[in-house]
Amino acid sequence: MLTGATNAIWLFLFACGVAQPAAHQVVQFIRQENIVVGAARFDQYLSALQGKRVALTVNHTATVGTTHLLDTLLAQGIQVVKIFVPEHGFRGTADAGEKVANEYDKKTGLPIISLYGKRNKPLPEDLADVDVVVFDIQDVGARFYTYINTMQLLMEACAEQNKKLIVLDRPNPNGWYVDGPVLDMRYKSFVGMQPIPIVHGLTVGELAHMINGEGWLAGGITCPLQVITCLYYDHTKRYSLPIRPSPNLPNDRAIALYPSLCLLEGTIVSVGRGTEAPFQVIGFPENPDKQFCFSPRSTEGAKNPPHKDKICCGIDYRQTDVSHFGFSLQPLMEMYRLAPQKDQFFIPFFEKLAGTDQLRQQIIAGMSEAAIKATWAEDLAAYKAMRKKYLLYADFE
Repeated sequence: MLTGATNAIWLFLFACGVAQPAAHQVVQFIRQENIVVGAARFDQYLSALQGKRVALTVNHTATVGTTHLLDTLLAQGIQVVKIFVPEHGFRGTADAGEKVANEYDKKTGLPIISLYGKRNKPLPEDLADVDVVVFDIQDVGARFYTYINTMQLLMEACAEQNKKLIVLDRPNPNGWYVDGPVLDMRYKSFVGMQPIPIVHGLTVGELAHMINGEGWLAGGITCPLQVITCLYYDHTKRYSLPIRPSPNLPNDRAIALYPSLCLLEGTIVSVGRGTEAPFQVIGFPENPDKQFCFSPRSTEGAKNPPHKDKICCGIDYRQTDVSHFGFSLQPLMEMYRLAPQKDQFFIPFFEKLAGTDQLRQQIIAGMSEAAIKATWAEDLAAYKAMRKKYLLYADFE
């Protein structure tokens, strides 16, 4: 599926000025078995579920060891009455953007209610027979990854119906830094609902506290919230995910590159959906540089990828060391530089991903990455100061 020789990765990355941690910052990779996730800390939350009617907001990543949280709780005698699911569905196999339908779990017969389709927020009647809602979904720390927006709307519904929400926290694999433009709320959408940067540096539990604390729910209401924290995690660590969080983030490399490469989904560029290396290769058919090429095909999780069955040429990141790869505009800037028809490079979706109308114009104007980042530095500094109020774990600064 992928053809051509690997690009001179290190030369390219050096030229791109890939983000590095501050000199005092030591980032460590940590294996998942060295972390105790919130879901595994039963002594902290099982008593709050006993004798209650419980709804789970989960997908395939809600596991304790190799067992799904649903099976674990049922074995403990917890009365789970329904399941809410986000984008990609209960099993995590639906395409990005594919509407997820309501269904019944084949194993337990429990109703599964989609929060990614006709509606993204539970209705009052969905919560009428529920006492407590549990949220346990693995996030990747990027503003446009929709699981956090499912959580915000769930918090809003729980606040309106006075239902307690328990967030079982999990590490953020991109939680070791903060970068990118802060969302201009004029561009609020389901790929960006909070005034936070692209790389927000929070776990879902920390973000839930921020959403409550900053009054971001409709009408400034507050969700009855309990966060079960992880043990042995902090923001200096790079967490290696035991399960792919969505169909097109298959490994640590794709997850590390995702915040930078996802901006290209607001352009004519393929990010490798429909290949064996999504979010690790980028390219487009009209690229005059043919050193590296690939051809997207219809696959599970990418049934109709951009440029399906066409030859796309661009950059291969499959051999890139991403241990210190932070947010970079260079892939976007390089693809724009190579585009023959620059007036057709961006599509309207770009502003929703970027969270601002400035970035497109800055790229078109030929500004350097350093100059562009300087324009969002003040907003980013204000966000970092706010972020510190909600941290539950030791920080990287």
